[in-house]
Amino acid sequence: MTTPRNPDPDPRRVTGLEPGGLVPPGETPPAEAGTGTETGPHRPPKRGWATGPLAVVPLTVLLVAAFFLVYAIVLAAG
Repeated sequence: MTTPRNPDPDPRRVTGLEPGGLVPPGETPPAEAGTGTETGPHRPPKRGWATGPLAVVPLTVLLVAAFFLVYAIVLAAG
């Protein structure tokens, strides 16, 4: 039967550790990679919506409202 291994490294045998388990400056890697899509100079977002979505949203609202108005008239008449 085997005994489970301790997942924590022994600070006396790990390279790059100072006495007491502290890590010297420059030994640890950066917290995050600098190769993501958000890196680079800041570019302000484009202003406003395009004309297409501004026309489609009110048109869709009017069509849905007209459908329910006609549906209510058909229910009331029938």
